[in-house]
Amino acid sequence: MKLVVGLGNPGKQYAGTRHNIGFEVLFELSRKFIAPFARQKFEAEYAELQLQQEKVLLVAPQTYMNLSGQSVQKFCSFYHLAPSDVLVVCDDLNLPLGKLRMRATGSAGGQKGLQNITQLLGTQDVARLRVGIDPPPSGRDAKDWVLGAFGKSEQPLVETAVQLAAQAVETWVTQGLAAAMNRFNPGPESERPAKKVRKVPEKKTNEETKTKSEEAQPPDGDARRG
Repeated sequence: MKLVVGLGNPGKQYAGTRHNIGFEVLFELSRKFIAPFARQKFEAEYAELQLQQEKVLLVAPQTYMNLSGQSVQKFCSFYHLAPSDVLVVCDDLNLPLGKLRMRATGSAGGQKGLQNITQLLGTQDVARLRVGIDPPPSGRDAKDWVLGAFGKSEQPLVETAVQLAAQAVETWVTQGLAAAMNRFNPGPESERPAKKVRKVPEKKTNEETKTKSEEAQPPDGDARRG
């Protein structure tokens, strides 16, 4: 069994906000596999589906972001799951909008929900799939930023990112973490600004140089006399 945890905040007022993109990835999987979130357990709403030979629980904690680990810990304890059976899907304001990054371990990087999960599970070795939401504009408070809604112009990119993240979850379940990382993590070049191509001036032939030199000579009669 695998546990896929999408992070977000419960309540209509938080629907569609940057912080709730983890929920959106779960909803995409729920729609695709016709697995409704009709069940509640351990302070979470969850759905159950089958991917090949693997049973998967999609878990959306309803404890608010900072206490997400309470629900995850209870699911792991009840189903006797190891941290390696858990994948956390969350937002990341340090990544460009729409970029995905999957890792096997590491710090929470300021993501309070992920931090609470690793603390209560007692290890940082919990796979996580981060979805970029862009850093806040200069002067904008980070808390207000993550609790704000995506702009209309951002929606197409967000929808594409959610679909790709759902595919990354499928790959993790069916093929493993390494395969998912190789397929969905961006290469280093994709996160760097494009390099400007410097044009190298073409070398002139001797004939062209001679012609230009002749054109630069003053016409007959205009030559200055000493």
